[in-house]
Amino acid sequence: MTKSRLEAFSDGVIAILITIMVLELHAPHGSDWPALRAAVPSLLSYVLSFVFLGIYWNNHHHMLQATDRINGATLWANLHLLFWLSLIPFVTSWVGENHYAAVPTAVYGIVLLLCALAFTILLRTLLAVHGATNVRLAAAVGSDFKGKLSIAFYVAAIPLAFVHQAIADALYVLVALIWLVPDPRIESRLQRAANEAAGP
Repeated sequence: MTKSRLEAFSDGVIAILITIMVLELHAPHGSDWPALRAAVPSLLSYVLSFVFLGIYWNNHHHMLQATDRINGATLWANLHLLFWLSLIPFVTSWVGENHYAAVPTAVYGIVLLLCALAFTILLRTLLAVHGATNVRLAAAVGSDFKGKLSIAFYVAAIPLAFVHQAIADALYVLVALIWLVPDPRIESRLQRAANEAAGP
């Protein structure tokens, strides 16, 4: 089964989610700096969520570039990921409108955690489809240290939202920073394979 429709559908969904998020931003009621200051929490939550969606799109793209084929399980795993990603605009708006209150901040972390777990499931599904035939993807993923570290930070941040909200927010930002620089493993291996195919 080819991957082109899965890629196109996923790209379209993520683009729509970003559009929904920006449409949730409302212009301040007023023309002075205090009016703009009131919109800062919504703007910050939008920026963070935009970065997260960009990270997922980037890594999804690289992962599928290293993938030769998919199956029905892959389609469902991908839909599972898109489901949790589709909740990001909702929690982004909730967090922004409530100035990072404890419950919205914790729910934001829960959604991010479930997105991370869904991405891991999709990755494992792709690895299972290829078995030992796709060394590129398996080698590029390796131990998936960054993925496991991100999940650990989310698990820590969710209860911290009720105790020390600033630390919970800092952990969400830290995860984004960890992933902000695209993971070069898959890209470098794809480039190496292309160079080998081109020959001397």
